[in-house]
Amino acid sequence: MKRYLFPDDYMADPSAHVFNGRIYIYPSHDWECENVENDNGDQYVMKDMHVLSIDGDPMTGKVTDHGKALDIADVPWAGRQLWDCDCAEKDGKYYLYFPLKDKNDIFRIGVAVADRPEGPFVAEPDPIRGSYSMDICVLHDDTDGEYYLYFGGLWGGQLQRYRDNKALEAAYLPEGAEPSLPSRCVRLSKDMLQFAEEPRPVQVVDAEGKPLRADDPHRFFEASWVHKYNGKYYFSYSTGDSHLLCYAVGDNPYGPFTYQGVILTPVTGWTTHHCIIEYDGKWYLFHHDSKPSGGKSWLRSLKVCELTYDENGHIHTIDGEGNGE
Repeated sequence: MKRYLFPDDYMADPSAHVFNGRIYIYPSHDWECENVENDNGDQYVMKDMHVLSIDGDPMTGKVTDHGKALDIADVPWAGRQLWDCDCAEKDGKYYLYFPLKDKNDIFRIGVAVADRPEGPFVAEPDPIRGSYSMDICVLHDDTDGEYYLYFGGLWGGQLQRYRDNKALEAAYLPEGAEPSLPSRCVRLSKDMLQFAEEPRPVQVVDAEGKPLRADDPHRFFEASWVHKYNGKYYFSYSTGDSHLLCYAVGDNPYGPFTYQGVILTPVTGWTTHHCIIEYDGKWYLFHHDSKPSGGKSWLRSLKVCELTYDENGHIHTIDGEGNGE
């Protein structure tokens, strides 16, 4: 069983968290546009973001739109394209991490702060030093108490423009048997406003410990998410142009993560972007598709369904176009 969460508007790329016993969702906000659909993602013209929350059970509870929480116009360094965001709480403050192109059309990661999970959020005057690319996830690790930020995406996400956290003179995408480009993980500073270290590659490896190849349909493309289950770290992600959600499992926040399988088969629309949370003893997958817009990849709608594991901790694959297994 799947549920469209908010049919009144087009929203996508959900990051969900339980704050104060309530589920809050931090999605991107899709707009109709005249841009030509291309690999750079110019059709995704998001200009602001709203925060949603759910009364109780995500499959049946009322969804509330708390209104605009952040607008490009209120970010001093903004250029265009306010893409997917994530939020973390520390000491009663809420920190929203967002990717946004600066005035040179380069993706940076910004931080905005609020006193409530629904905002409104006030952006810091500058992006995080040393930040790049997009698709944000923040893990508050209950093992060491630290906060870890994951980011990165290919093609329009600009990850191929960097190596060892430095900009390249020319972008480079691995091909064939070369190791695929990995996501990034970085520990946040104590004040939650900067990186505490250099970002590290998040390797997804096969059973022999070798990084997945660039031509593997299960390799990382974008949309990092990390959750913990039975003490293990589950790194899940979108494969982009092969239209899958996959996952890998590791023993620490940095990985490596050993590939395990497919979470969600392809949905209507080009992208798949998701999050996984536990609420009231059950697990849920939040994601999106473009079925309500007639397949327009830049007009997406939020969905939720229950996610289950087998006795060995493997996630049961969900049918993207059906009701799941």
